[in-house]
Amino acid sequence: MSKKFGGTFTALATPFLQGDIDRDSFKKLVTHQVKNGVTGFVVNGTTGESPTLGPEEVEELFRLARRWAPDLKIILGVGTNSTRSSLEWVERANALNVDGVLAVVPYYNKPPQRGLVAHFQELAEVSEAPVILYNVPGRSAQSLSVESVGTLSKHPNIAGIKESTGDLKFLKELQRVVSEDFCFLSGDDGTALEFCLEGGDGVIGVITHLIPQQFSQWIRRALEGDREVLGDKAKWKDLIDGIYVEANPIPVKSALKDMGLFKSAELRLPLVALGKAEARELTKCLQSHQLI
Repeated sequence: MSKKFGGTFTALATPFLQGDIDRDSFKKLVTHQVKNGVTGFVVNGTTGESPTLGPEEVEELFRLARRWAPDLKIILGVGTNSTRSSLEWVERANALNVDGVLAVVPYYNKPPQRGLVAHFQELAEVSEAPVILYNVPGRSAQSLSVESVGTLSKHPNIAGIKESTGDLKFLKELQRVVSEDFCFLSGDDGTALEFCLEGGDGVIGVITHLIPQQFSQWIRRALEGDREVLGDKAKWKDLIDGIYVEANPIPVKSALKDMGLFKSAELRLPLVALGKAEARELTKCLQSHQLI
């Protein structure tokens, strides 16, 4: 069986204008991404401010993304720290006919590994689309173990993992305990190319909002084993670092406004606008790369 996911996915930011979804800006973002060669999208991820979106908003965002990118794969974020509520999101995903669901490690309540395994197995049993595990201990305070990933990879409806630690040694450990059709997607822009050079299959990125064409090309080259791509990426390190000077998606929304893709950099509380000094530096960075 071939791998279900690979290439360059953008975890779509959600544009807001006076508290509501800015549909015009969302269309501009999605069509810009399609034009510049990304593989697909994640809707209702952390970058989309999933904790602040209601079910009706998520469904609308998915339908709009599907309308404007009919040929791309679209993955829906369904993860919460309650298995019951995550299952409700999976049912919504089933009704939308998504290409995959992304389920984060339950955050805050810190379940033991056997609880994590049981959680993801429950989701995989109900989901009609393949499940992608999402390991991001920097946000969830808990990490999937190698053994847990190995166990979960045996479930026929768990297709892969978004691995966001940036730890390439951990990637190698995971590769030893899963089958060949299990997908590895990087969730760390700074090490995504190295991740693909070491056997990963692609990225679910944030920097792809700003340089979708370049990053998609870099990922393709990395998947082909071209290590010279690291030199090209190094020239953009300041921008990749710059969109993480505060919590994602605060900086990237500021950059999208600067680039004219979003009318506003508005966020929903508890997220707030990028600090003035940081915003000035990010604008200078965009200018130096001729993005504005």
